Order: sequence, then structure tokens, then C-alpha cells
Amino acid sequence: MNLNSKYLKPFKNIYILIFVVFVVWMLFFDANSWLIHRELNADMDDLENEKQYYQKEIEKDNKAIKELSTEEGVEKLAREKYYMKKENEDIYIIEYEDSLKKNNEDE
Repeated sequence: MNLNSKYLKPFKNIYILIFVVFVVWMLFFDANSWLIHRELNADMDDLENEKQYYQKEIEKDNKAIKELSTEEGVEKLAREKYYMKKENEDIYIIEYEDSLKKNNEDE
């Protein structure tokens, strides 16, 4: 019984007991607990990564808008993406075998 009282002796002091309860409450149960702060920090990191991604996308879009603001840029887009052509002009589309999607032979 002496071994148990040696370990329980500090918890007989009311101030230490209140302090331990307070620390446990603040770490796990409070609205501002350590667990909630950890989750919020993870959410903030995710949002920062999304912010960087969207900033890169905005830069790419601004570059595309700048290219399309000229007549040459619009013509280049129309020719490459939509296969448009001028009158009296022939277009040949060359596709390489490795660029084509392969069909499943099992089906």
C-alpha cells in the first residue's frame, strides 16, 4: 500500500489536482483545444496549397489571355485546336501511332 500512496501523494494536493484537470480539459475538451488547433492548422495548410495552385492557374490564364489578345494568337488557336483553315487551303493532320489511344483487345 505504501507504493500506491507514493504515486498518489501529489494528487492529494488540491492545486495539483485542479491543474491536472485544467490541462486535460484544455488539451482535449475545450473549444480551443490542442486537437482542434491541429485540425485547423492542417486545414490552413491545405488552403495555402490550393491558393498556390489557383495563383499558378491565374498566371497561366493571364498568359493565354495575353496571347489571344492579338490576331495572330487567335488564328493560331483556331488552327491548332479547332482545325480551322483559310479558303483555298488544305490541312493534313498527322497522328503518330504512340499518340493514339489504344483500344483494349480483350473487349
